[in-house]
Amino acid sequence: MRDNAPMPIQNSTTDAVLAEPDFSGELSNQLLNWFDQHGRHDLPWQQPRTAYRVWLSEIMLQQTQVATVIPYFQRFVQQFPDVQSLAAAPQDDVLALWAGLGYYARARNLHKAAQLVVRQHSGEFPRVVEELEALPGIGRSTAAAITAQAYGVRAAILDGNVKRVLARMYAVPGWPGESAVAKTLWHHAETLTPDKRLADYTQAIMDLGATVCTRTKPRCLRCPWQSHCVASQAGQPELYPGKKPKKARPQKAVQMLVVLNERGELLLEKRPPTGIWGGLWCLPEAAVSIAPDDAAGQLGLQAEFQRALPTVPHAFSHYDLDIEPKQLTLKSIVAVQEADQRWLPLQQPSQWPGLPAPVKKLLQALRQSEHPAGEN
Repeated sequence: MRDNAPMPIQNSTTDAVLAEPDFSGELSNQLLNWFDQHGRHDLPWQQPRTAYRVWLSEIMLQQTQVATVIPYFQRFVQQFPDVQSLAAAPQDDVLALWAGLGYYARARNLHKAAQLVVRQHSGEFPRVVEELEALPGIGRSTAAAITAQAYGVRAAILDGNVKRVLARMYAVPGWPGESAVAKTLWHHAETLTPDKRLADYTQAIMDLGATVCTRTKPRCLRCPWQSHCVASQAGQPELYPGKKPKKARPQKAVQMLVVLNERGELLLEKRPPTGIWGGLWCLPEAAVSIAPDDAAGQLGLQAEFQRALPTVPHAFSHYDLDIEPKQLTLKSIVAVQEADQRWLPLQQPSQWPGLPAPVKKLLQALRQSEHPAGEN
């Protein structure tokens, strides 16, 4: 270890190897100098860097890569350029724009938070971290990112990228999801956050984790903090942060009914407002043990089973799901009267509402098949 690297000390509370820096100003300056030359300065939410745009990007970036988020962000701000337009929009429109981005509770909370900002804060995002945390879907790190980037207020962030940087910097053992480990990382985040250029520093430390201190094959020689990084100096950066303890992933299966009417339209149902795919439109579901005809009958439909479509596997964060689609044809005309049901024009994707990604994929395959059911 080099002479200027932090000396590890033992923490009696967490048994974590810590390093109490007395050169935080030097480190923040090094990172800001690196950011000026190598950081990302052209992300769409940086021009202009308003509280609304920062908030929207931070919510979208939760557990999602920047490259994936950018086109969604651009479509969102085109349709909802400010918090007032988002708050006034129907939830269906918000979910339709979000479809495919995953973790749909984020979109529902986004919509609720926008309405609260308009109703309780006159359309202005609070400048206080604690007030931002009171809004749906905003945690401590997201609130800090908004205040630091939009208002220049000193507040430490600790997203996934920053956790990885700091866990390596100070060789903090353990999984960051454990409270003791998270407490240690928050301490380091607070200590390193400077009093100046807060917006740039916040973006810089996220950029460092995203582009240099990557999960695998970190580019340590390009890192401005390499000479201070305990894990890098030990030649073991990929040991940190510790991994989440593995558990056997549950395997589940569900039957989805592809019910076609004489016009080639599909029956959809709106899912409950909370839970998996909450608020999105989906194919009717049934247990895989129920015959498709009987499942349709439970919906009040007289339909004849035609064929089983290929199984669509889908991985959620905490379990794997096999979707088993069964195609049926109606025997009699049915007029949908329930508010949570509608017929989907299969051959007109522009009219499709917000659909879960695997369901949209299934319907696109059905639509593009050589002889789609219902096509003349």
